[in-house]
Amino acid sequence: MSETSRRGSSDVWLTAAYEALLENGVDAVKIQPLAKSLGLSRTSFYWFFADREELLAALVSLWRQKNTGGVLKQAEAYAETIVEAVLNVFDCWLNRDLFDSPFEFAMRSWSLQSAEILAEVQRADQLRITALTQMFRRFGYTETASDVHARAIYLVQIGYISMQTREDGPSRMERIKDYVSIFTGHTPQPRDLDRFFARHRHACQAAPTTAAREPSAAAP
Repeated sequence: MSETSRRGSSDVWLTAAYEALLENGVDAVKIQPLAKSLGLSRTSFYWFFADREELLAALVSLWRQKNTGGVLKQAEAYAETIVEAVLNVFDCWLNRDLFDSPFEFAMRSWSLQSAEILAEVQRADQLRITALTQMFRRFGYTETASDVHARAIYLVQIGYISMQTREDGPSRMERIKDYVSIFTGHTPQPRDLDRFFARHRHACQAAPTTAAREPSAAAP
């Protein structure tokens, strides 16, 4: 039997911790239950982490890298117009590789019982809003307008996550055009939407054509 088979790896333990956090909250992220779920010995955990606190810190780091990193990457991505820039950010809400909404919900739930995690979440919020504000500034919006537009995009999405709202892919895609209009003050062109929909075919099956979309009012 290989060492990896007997002890696992840091990624194996971290993945198990991530899954436990999402399913049952931070109180479920404990060494013995994780070892049992993995079929590994408790002592093998200590080959990779000094203690539970180090594992929890690794979870925070993973969330920071994935979710905050994803928003910053998309806010800074090349775009010719503010509409294209906002659609780049919307990629986060439809691509879990860029932004993991269940992970975000779990972290915010954790923050309700930890002042340290609350501070982490608040720092992340500020970094993300700042990146979105700077995105609008690049396209000539005033400082105040940029801040308001950025907060509108961000706070709607965080509310969407916090409320655990569910909708099917076609319904979500139906609403994109009007959300972009609300968030930017500009009506997206069919070519903008077509590029966006092409990136997210998995989410827009049976969605209507761009010409047929009507106004709606649910979160993107």
